Amino acid sequence: MEVRIGVQDVAREVVLESSQTADEIAQAVASALGEGGTLRLKDDKGREVIIPGRSIGYVDIGVAEVRQVGFTLA
Repeated sequence: MEVRIGVQDVAREVVLESSQTADEIAQAVASALGEGGTLRLKDDKGREVIIPGRSIGYVDIGVAEVRQVGFTLA
C-alpha cells in the first residue's frame, strides 16, 4: 500500500510502501490527529516513520496494486 504524507512547512512529501491495510493506516492517522500525538508507520523494509500529529498536512492512502511481470496486451 503506497502512503503519501504531506508535512506542513516542508516542500517534499513523505512516501512509503506499507504492508498495513488502509483501515489500519487511517486509524493511526485519526489517532495521531485526535490526541495530538505522533503518527508511526512502518514501511516494507522495516523502517519506521514518525511524524508529529500537529504537523500533518494531508495523508493519501493509495490502493493496493498487484504488480504484473512480463508483457501484456490490454
